[in-house]
Amino acid sequence: MQTTMNAFLAYLGYLEPILCGMLIYFMMRNKSVHQFKYLVALLGVRFGCSVICLPLLYLCGRRLSVHVTYPIYFYTYWGCYALEAILSLMVIYSIFKLAMAPLKGLQTLGILVFRWVAAISVAVSIGVAVTPHLSGVKFMTAMITQLQQTSSILTLCLLLFVCFAIRPMGLSFRSRIFGVSLGLGFLATISLVNSAWIAHNPSMFSVFSLVNGLAVGLTLLTWSAYFAFPEPKRRIIVLPTTSPFLRWNQISMALGDDPGYVAVGGIPPELFAPAELEVMRRASAKMTPALESPAAMHSLSA
Repeated sequence: MQTTMNAFLAYLGYLEPILCGMLIYFMMRNKSVHQFKYLVALLGVRFGCSVICLPLLYLCGRRLSVHVTYPIYFYTYWGCYALEAILSLMVIYSIFKLAMAPLKGLQTLGILVFRWVAAISVAVSIGVAVTPHLSGVKFMTAMITQLQQTSSILTLCLLLFVCFAIRPMGLSFRSRIFGVSLGLGFLATISLVNSAWIAHNPSMFSVFSLVNGLAVGLTLLTWSAYFAFPEPKRRIIVLPTTSPFLRWNQISMALGDDPGYVAVGGIPPELFAPAELEVMRRASAKMTPALESPAAMHSLSA
C-alpha cells in the first residue's frame, strides 16, 4: 500500500510541471500574461521548483549521496515555498484590482486597506516565528509556514468577496477572475486543513501529500480550462441609485480628491507675474466700456 502511494505521489509530482507549462502556454496564446503576470510568475516558480527538486529525488541514493542532495533540495524547496507565499499575495492583489476596475473609488480604498492588512500579516508572521526556542533553519521554516497560512486566509477572504460582488461588478462564473480566485481558494483551504490536521497527526504526512498533490493537479486543470476557452465579455455595470456599491464608490472618490482653494481678502500685485498683470489689465480695459455704456445711454436719454 505504501509503495503504491509513493508511486502515485511520484506521478503527481511529474505531472505538475507539465500542467504548469500547459497553463502558461494557454495564457500566452490568448494574451493574458500581462493581465495575470503574478499568476504566471507563481506558475514559473512552481515549474522551476519541480524541475530542480524532482531530479534530486531521483538521483538521491543512486548517483548522488544524501549529504549532497538534501541541502540543495531543502533550501530550494523552502525558498520556492517562500516565493509562492509572496506571489500568492500579489496574485490576490492583482485579482482584486481587476475585479474592482469599474469602480475606481472602491478600488483605491480597497488597495489601501489590502496593503495595510498584508503588511500587518507579514509582521505577525515574523512575530509568531520569533521565539526563544527557534533560530536559524527552524526560524526560517516557521516564518515561511506562518506567511503561507496568512496568505491562505487572505485568499479565502478574497474568494468570499468575489462571490458576493461577481454580479454587481459585471462578472460571471465563467470569468477568469472568478476562475483564478476559485483555484486559489481551493488551494488555500487544502493548505489550512493540512496545516491544522498534520499538527495533531504527524503520521498522516503521506496522506496529506497525496491530497495536496491531487488539489494542485485539479486546480491547474481548472485554470487551464478557464484560459483555454474564450472568456465572456464583461457586462456593463448598471447600478441603481440606492446601491451601496455606488454610494461607497462616490464616498471613496470624494475622500481622495484634492479640495479647491479660494482666495480670501486682498491679494497684493507682487504675487502676480508681469504677464498675468498685463492679461488682467487688457481684460479690465475690455470690460470698462461695456460697464460704462449703460450709464452713457441713460445720460443721453435724460
